[in-house]
Amino acid sequence: MEKRYFTYQQIHKSAQRIAEQVEASGFDPDVIVAIGTGGFIPARIMRTYLGKPILAVGVAYYDINDKPTESPRKVQWIEEAEKKLSDKKILLVDEVDDTRTTLEYCVRELMRHHPEEIAIAVLNNKDKPKKGTLPSEVKHYFVGETLGDTWIVYPWDAHDIDEHDQLASHT
Repeated sequence: MEKRYFTYQQIHKSAQRIAEQVEASGFDPDVIVAIGTGGFIPARIMRTYLGKPILAVGVAYYDINDKPTESPRKVQWIEEAEKKLSDKKILLVDEVDDTRTTLEYCVRELMRHHPEEIAIAVLNNKDKPKKGTLPSEVKHYFVGETLGDTWIVYPWDAHDIDEHDQLASHT
């Protein structure tokens, strides 16, 4: 499978474009919810542009051997979620919409806390059939770039960042 490498600078620019899309749409989130681990960095960059607080959730879709499990599960959730999410506009952030399973799971969990509205932002959407579906409550879906079904290599996964950036310059 083809690999696509992204640098931190590319990630930053993509998150900035997404923040501009959010502002242009008229959606004004009260809070950004980052899905760990991939959503942490893009959510933090978007915070710079949107000026909203960040909450984080940990969701695991892989076992200890990096094999996909049947469904995602909560590893960490928002303390006092009902108080912090009820009647709020939430921008849910992750790095990639691959199978959509994690996004669907998180949206359904967030809906249990009765937010006013939920929107999704991802750096990359893979243009391929999805296993998960987004509930109708999701009115906005923001994406930095849509790609084919390619293997994405983000800089936070690099063992050698210089080598990673060199590989990114050739993709």
